[in-house]
Amino acid sequence: MTWLGEQPKSVFLGQSVRYPGNSLYTTLKDVPMTKRIELPVMEDAQLGMSIGMSLGGQIPICIFPRMNFLMCAMNQLINHLDKMDKYTQGQFKPKVIIRVCVGSTSPLDPGEQHKGEYPLSLENVRIIRLKEEWNIHPAYVEAYFTQRSTILVEYADLYNT
Repeated sequence: MTWLGEQPKSVFLGQSVRYPGNSLYTTLKDVPMTKRIELPVMEDAQLGMSIGMSLGGQIPICIFPRMNFLMCAMNQLINHLDKMDKYTQGQFKPKVIIRVCVGSTSPLDPGEQHKGEYPLSLENVRIIRLKEEWNIHPAYVEAYFTQRSTILVEYADLYNT
């Protein structure tokens, strides 16, 4: 996240990006506060804002601390981010980096609404599952420089090992 925070077009949106509240907050410790936009729980609007910021030239890192909550933004993900290039005949190509986490099950099981991992099948948005520490940084660098939107799936249980 430090590297992404140093990039001139990056901006971070989501819950617990400016204030502590989940385990992803500490991973942003070296990201300048001026690049962080704290939002209430409004997942569909959050991804919609990210798409708009992307069309304006920024590269948003849209953070969903639980994959279950990304499900609330399916309208924006499927009908807009994944299809806009197609239905605008290539005139608009939004690029958003979506950081999502599958909730931990240990040391405390948070319940089904916080630990789901859902299969996604998208046409234009790439999905990368980050199950090995060595591929995290290269995956985010690639997501920043590629022309496509990317969902990077992290696993909270791996933070506990």
